[in-house]
Amino acid sequence: MDAIVTFFENLTSVQKLIWIVGCLSVFWILEGVYPLKKHKYNKWEHAKTNFVLLGSTILINVIFGLITAGIFLWLDTNNFGLLNLVDFPVWVEIILAIMILDFMSQYVVHFMLHKIPVMWRFHTVHHSDRHVDVTSGTRHHPIDFIFRETFALLGIIIAGLPLAYYLIYRILTVLFTYFSHADIQLPLWLDKAISYVFISPNTHKFHHHHVMPWTDTNFGNIFSFWDRIFGTFIYEDTNDIVYGVDILDAEKSDDVLYQLKAPFQKGLKSAEYKG
Repeated sequence: MDAIVTFFENLTSVQKLIWIVGCLSVFWILEGVYPLKKHKYNKWEHAKTNFVLLGSTILINVIFGLITAGIFLWLDTNNFGLLNLVDFPVWVEIILAIMILDFMSQYVVHFMLHKIPVMWRFHTVHHSDRHVDVTSGTRHHPIDFIFRETFALLGIIIAGLPLAYYLIYRILTVLFTYFSHADIQLPLWLDKAISYVFISPNTHKFHHHHVMPWTDTNFGNIFSFWDRIFGTFIYEDTNDIVYGVDILDAEKSDDVLYQLKAPFQKGLKSAEYKG
């Protein structure tokens, strides 16, 4: 375990980028071989919008990275946080760290993004994607992403995480983000089996359905048991899923300027979804 911790302590930005590109590429290829939905759309044109939004989140990540570095120094100096109150084996602490961060910076903030109107306005950009595939995992309005990163910082402070544990979590959350958004069809028995512990591709697709109540379900990113514990888990027939959201203009799903400006519009009118 010490070797694993040391590896992640020294993880470089280039290695992180390779991981992101690698995960995107693998699931992009799998989508072409085992698609869940056979969409008739220009995949590269669709990806362009999501990649532009990915660029904005990378820039925000740089800023938050500087803040996070300062927090890790403070935590190390002051021994603050839950993990500093116990003396568990490293592998147990890593699992606890992943669970705490997945709960705080994924489930809790995601639930709030749906329930607090001002936060929901920005989160609609993620839901406005009419063709959910692996690139949809990169689709976040910059302010939506700032909300998410703020809760990640809170999770780090509450848990008192060392840097290596946090980076292990980030690597895993990238994998599960692209895995759950990928337009891939696993055997139903396998997808359901995965969904008892983790967020499977089918599980997350219900969250991207264009109307309630499915839109407000399956908030998790890595673990599905948060949804099971808090009663927000569903698993139905994926054939009934229609992607999009009725608060933004469905015809401008791939218009990046519209997506960036839309949350600031006063009195957003409900757009009739034309699936």
